[in-house]
Amino acid sequence: MNHILDFVFAVVIISASGVMAPGPLFAANIVYGTKESTRAGIKMAAGHTIVEFPLVILLGIGVFSLEVFPEFRTVISIVGAITLFIFAGIQIKSLFQKRKTLQNDQKHGAVIAGITLSALNPFFIAWWLSVGFKLISDAMMIWAFGGIIVLFLLHIWMDFAWLGSVAFLAKKSARILSNKNYKIMMLGLSISLIYFGITFLNDVI
Repeated sequence: MNHILDFVFAVVIISASGVMAPGPLFAANIVYGTKESTRAGIKMAAGHTIVEFPLVILLGIGVFSLEVFPEFRTVISIVGAITLFIFAGIQIKSLFQKRKTLQNDQKHGAVIAGITLSALNPFFIAWWLSVGFKLISDAMMIWAFGGIIVLFLLHIWMDFAWLGSVAFLAKKSARILSNKNYKIMMLGLSISLIYFGITFLNDVI
């Protein structure tokens, strides 16, 4: 039971750091949110899900196939740890850089924006190919192939909750998320990424 709770905690914290990170999806969500409020965030998350779910399924099939190689878990743990360290560094650096002004460009709907900005985001793809791959592997060790669904559900609700909340706040004030509290929260999440990167390495050392 403790092992399962540890896994759930790790998924939520690691996912939060990715979900809440500033990026094109986050920026576009604020733009759409200023017009449609929470509804825009839900649409954006739905578009994101359309891309993310098939990707997770394909990666799960890949994990199932690669588990026959004894070095697989060692390699993916090391790659996942390195990616977490890099991602944490990028996030911490971004906290000390000035944000570009958002352009109110809404030629396409929020769902289409969610699909496009997810599918064409190299950091999103890299995250699932490294850190996400490690989490999928761990989930499948606990629940077999059903672990893919468990992991996805533990992860995806945060996209809907976060993007919906951000869009709602954007409707109230597009600048409310630029305050000191947001930076402190992201710094804490970045530090947690470093911690989980170390735990990934400890699993194979």
